[in-house]
Amino acid sequence: MPKPMFDESNITWRKLDWLPHIAFFVYKVDEESRIVDVVFKFSANQKVMLHRHKSPYVTLVMQGELRFYREDGTLKETRPTGSYVSGVANGDPHMEGGEDEDAIVFFSNRNIEDALYEFLDEAGNPVQVLGIADFKAQLENQIATGTFEKVTARAACSRDAGDAEDILGIRPSRW
Repeated sequence: MPKPMFDESNITWRKLDWLPHIAFFVYKVDEESRIVDVVFKFSANQKVMLHRHKSPYVTLVMQGELRFYREDGTLKETRPTGSYVSGVANGDPHMEGGEDEDAIVFFSNRNIEDALYEFLDEAGNPVQVLGIADFKAQLENQIATGTFEKVTARAACSRDAGDAEDILGIRPSRW
């Protein structure tokens, strides 16, 4: 039986020029509660630039396997589809990537003080930081361009009182 794939047809993936092998879609930025919810797509058989998570987070792997690599490039951990993991701020620097297929992973970053992710060069020196403002700008652009609307819940069709009489055979005064 073929393995089911996550239907990403409504998601317009975004990329950053300086960050290869990963795409993302921002779902929520709550500055007051200090939460950013985002879905990442990690390219198959690639590693995303060395980085460190600067805030606590939870992840849910929705497709594929997410692989974690140590700073020296050796495999540290594999998280299969359905894995739910809580992570701490300022953990060890690492790289992530998909296995033989792209990995799609939901991240909920919580209690953000300043940055979400700090990207490092080969020597472990910070070269780029992404914070709440960066994700807020991406979300605002998704809304402005209409790409966010494709994943927004839509209200069910409402029926008026006449519909109730037609469907149920009762008059609204008898409800």
